[in-house]
Amino acid sequence: MKNNLIKKELIGILRNKKLLIPIIAVMLIPVLYSGTFLWAFWDPYGHLNDLPVAVVNNDKGAVFEGKDIRLGDELVAKLTDSHDFNYKILDKAQAYQDLKNQKYYMLIEIPEDFSTNSTTLLDENPQKLKLIFVPNEGLNFLSAQIGSKAMEKIKASVSEKVIETYSETMFDKINELADGMEHASDGAAKIRDGAAELKKGSATLHDKFSLLAEKSIEFSQGVGKANAGSKQLAEGSQTLAGGLEQLQEGHQQLETAAKHLQGGHEQLATGISQTREGLQAVNEKFPAIVSGTEQIETGAKTLSASLQQWQSQAEQVSDGVDILQQKLQGVISQLPENSPQRLELEGALNQLKTGTTQLAGAAGKISAGGSELAANIGNLNSGQKQLQQGINELAKGSVKLEAGANEITKGEIEFQAGMETFGQKFAEARAGAVELANGANVLAGGLGQLENGSSALKEGTDLLKEGAGKLTEGNITLLDGASELASKLKDGADKASSVHTTDKTYEMMGGPVKVKDEKLNKVPNYGTGIAPYFLSLGLFVGALLLSIVFPLREPADVPRNGVSWFASKFFTLAGVGVFQALIAVFILLVGLKIEVQSVPLFILFAIITSLTFIALVQFFVTLFADPGRFIAIIIMILQLTTSAGTFPLELIPKALQPINAFLPMTYTVSGFKAIISSGDFKFMWHNAGILGIFVLVFTTGTIVYFTSMFKKRFSAVTE
Repeated sequence: MKNNLIKKELIGILRNKKLLIPIIAVMLIPVLYSGTFLWAFWDPYGHLNDLPVAVVNNDKGAVFEGKDIRLGDELVAKLTDSHDFNYKILDKAQAYQDLKNQKYYMLIEIPEDFSTNSTTLLDENPQKLKLIFVPNEGLNFLSAQIGSKAMEKIKASVSEKVIETYSETMFDKINELADGMEHASDGAAKIRDGAAELKKGSATLHDKFSLLAEKSIEFSQGVGKANAGSKQLAEGSQTLAGGLEQLQEGHQQLETAAKHLQGGHEQLATGISQTREGLQAVNEKFPAIVSGTEQIETGAKTLSASLQQWQSQAEQVSDGVDILQQKLQGVISQLPENSPQRLELEGALNQLKTGTTQLAGAAGKISAGGSELAANIGNLNSGQKQLQQGINELAKGSVKLEAGANEITKGEIEFQAGMETFGQKFAEARAGAVELANGANVLAGGLGQLENGSSALKEGTDLLKEGAGKLTEGNITLLDGASELASKLKDGADKASSVHTTDKTYEMMGGPVKVKDEKLNKVPNYGTGIAPYFLSLGLFVGALLLSIVFPLREPADVPRNGVSWFASKFFTLAGVGVFQALIAVFILLVGLKIEVQSVPLFILFAIITSLTFIALVQFFVTLFADPGRFIAIIIMILQLTTSAGTFPLELIPKALQPINAFLPMTYTVSGFKAIISSGDFKFMWHNAGILGIFVLVFTTGTIVYFTSMFKKRFSAVTE
């Protein structure tokens, strides 16, 4: 059709007040749920001090270890100071009467024997402390549950006070124990001193026997070593005699070789002397050679200069011939060609020119050779001077070499004389070694007999040492035990007496554990915690009520096709749904000042949630009319029980838990929690994607329905 169907739907709503006013009212439905309800229960636990609670104190007190104990009075003082509730202190009759009259939500009674029972911990039959807690569950069940938690705190507080009292008594007993341990430590110290004296005597006895045993062992070992040494000495003496005999033979060979060496050194000295004399003669003649070379160098330089002058003159002659040839050329040109005179004159001039040119070239080569000769003679002269210095140094070294060779010859003569003396003494040493071997054999026999006797002495002293060692070990054990007893008693007394207790010590004993409450993704109040649940619920109810006041099937005009029919209805509903979401978000952000991790994402996700519920309700109501609306209500009830908006999913019946994954409110609640509290935007987008799938499924189903209905109702009209 020519008219825009969506525009006509909107115009129809604006012109029809009976339709416009209900739609505007429906827009405020999410505010009633997510705004008003959350406002009423935004922070109920912040007003517990207004909740009236009756307290009855019948405790008569008690005496423990000479101290007056009144736990009932202390408990009442703590309750009134805590301001957890609006505590009222009443007598028993009045308190129970007011509780029945629903003036108080609960009653706490402290019995008469409350303090008395706290003193029976060390008795044979200790009695527990009792508190009577009477909640008025009929007046309000939740207040009774809150009161039960408060009673747990009161119970812990009373337990702490009782433990403090007994801790104080226990530490007093520890101080008394310290005094007794101090006396026991003194007695143990006396036992330790006696054991120490006994240890000293036994230790001295053991030391003497040990010394005797050690000396006998040393004596036996020394005799054994001496016996073994004497045997080795005898063997070594015999070996020495044999070795000296071999050494004497080698000495004789060495003496013979020394004589040959002496002769060779004498010949070497003679050759060195002759060499020195020859070097001196060369050194004396070399200056004359160097002087002659210098004269030759001077003559060569003079010759080179003359040759250069000759080369210059030859070049001048060649140039003169060229000039002569030029001047005669005019004369020759006047002569007849091929005439004998002209040919003879030209031939003579050419020969003259060739000869002068060759003469100039030869003069140049000779002049270059003279210069090279002069330079080479100069180099020869320099080399001769260096050779002269080397021969001079060599002559000086030959003098030193000759002196050294003479010294070697002299040393060889002295060495030869010493070798002869050494040979004589060596024969005497060999004879002494034979006598030493005979005496060592006799010594070895006597020491063997002495070693047998020392072994028997060692066995006896070992037995004495062993007995003295056992006696000493026993005395040491006695002393160690007495010392440890005295030390432990002293340490125990010191540690017991070092315990300094204060009120803080008793307080720590009463409550040794302190719980540090660290929260992940902290939720500031009750309203913030349930906001995802009630915001989702409000948007769903708004979509459901919108289906009542707005016609979901009848078009404002004849549609062009099924898709345009769907679009006119869906986008009209979607516009209202967006307004619903924006109004609800505005009330939460501005009115209740809810804190979220991202305001733009909070607004966007609220719109996605509203569109999801709009698509769901449109699908069921469009297809099934009122039964479809009933189906939507059933879905809402299932969502309220399985979306985990209040209690964790694991706490609901297991039969309902699988439904959780197939309902859109599961993902709207999870997405709002991520945006409001955790800041896990990735998880938010994950839930938004799943909601997009719901929207796609429901809108597709609605489009199929409108397409089918269009063919049935309007196909003839459009044709």
